[in-house]
Amino acid sequence: MGKPIIEINGISKCYRLGQFGFSSFREESEKFFQRLRGKKVEKSTARDFWALRDISFSVEPGEVVGIIGRNGAGKSTLLKILSRITEPSHGEILLRGRVASLLEVGTGFHPELSGRENIFLNGAILGMTKSEIARKFDEIVAFAEIDKFIDTPVKRYSSGMYVKLAFAVAAHLEPEILIVDEVLAVGDAAFQRKSIGRMKEVSRQGRTVLFVSHNLGLVRNLCSRGILIRDGEVACDGPVATALSEYASNSGQTGKRTPRAGEEFLLQEVRVLDDEGGASGVVICGKPFTIEVRCVRPHEASGFYLRILDSDGSTVAVLNSAFAGDGDTPGSDWISVHRCCVELLNLVPGNYNIDAELWLPMGCVDRWQNATTLTIGDGLVAGRLAKSDRAFGMTILPHRWIAPASSDENSSS
Repeated sequence: MGKPIIEINGISKCYRLGQFGFSSFREESEKFFQRLRGKKVEKSTARDFWALRDISFSVEPGEVVGIIGRNGAGKSTLLKILSRITEPSHGEILLRGRVASLLEVGTGFHPELSGRENIFLNGAILGMTKSEIARKFDEIVAFAEIDKFIDTPVKRYSSGMYVKLAFAVAAHLEPEILIVDEVLAVGDAAFQRKSIGRMKEVSRQGRTVLFVSHNLGLVRNLCSRGILIRDGEVACDGPVATALSEYASNSGQTGKRTPRAGEEFLLQEVRVLDDEGGASGVVICGKPFTIEVRCVRPHEASGFYLRILDSDGSTVAVLNSAFAGDGDTPGSDWISVHRCCVELLNLVPGNYNIDAELWLPMGCVDRWQNATTLTIGDGLVAGRLAKSDRAFGMTILPHRWIAPASSDENSSS
């Protein structure tokens, strides 16, 4: 077996936070006169912030790796180091191939140059000859869907046009390593699907893709391996389903709490159970599952309102105990466990959040935003495989088709 195309050995990145560095002549003069007048001059302060700590992993040629984690976990810093935008404070990186990066809108573009000129500029930066770039030029323009504006300075492009051209250049100029951050979210849904297809094609050609996104459904659909970054460290590195499950199980209990004025938090725990009673937060499309709500101070007139939201924050389903009864199973005098059982999970595979509310006759007494997460894996619905593809909507409605009557039956009637 050959050597990995990417080797990361114990890299760390430290930033200095606060006020530090050199001050201007005017600022130093003001401080001098403040001292003469006997005023206290505040000293500038700085402190260390470790964005990454001792990160180590390797990537084989042709792997599609999803890098996931909460905002501020260190994902973008890792990609900037891999793209040679910034240097690590410690450790080393070995890259055995050309790298094309798409980290933010307009990365690597000169705003005064046209789209045509930027294609050749980016190709030259990647080490390609003019003839190689010219051979790919028409394919890049067609993919980016900006043929009418190819000779317009890119400073006049919209953010969507920027991303389309930048991705087309990065994906078609044959880099051995393609690094893509969250920027694809700027493009429209059709272009996102086309970009995902292109990245899959790139991986089949033996090239490597590192993909960062908060859309965990896209990560599951595209990647075979997942790396979870938490507080600047690798928390999980393995099959993408394992990484997503770890992410879901550790990010569900951090949502915003808004109890009624003067009340304590009554909702204690919300968790998702699969069809076998497991509490990993990962369930299979087409199978039953249960949402378990644990609360204190049970009340015979209490009601529960669960809202399932997609990655964009849109409500896709509501589970209200007023519609079907709460199924209360008391655990003690002060703790009760309520279970909402869903017999058929017909949401499209992907990642969702669950909000929970506890209601009493006087109104809502506790509201928990993002109480837990729900990861739905691919499964069978009516014998057909349901995959994570939002082009088919958000839900799979129970339905049946009736074939038209035969011509013989029509004539007899």
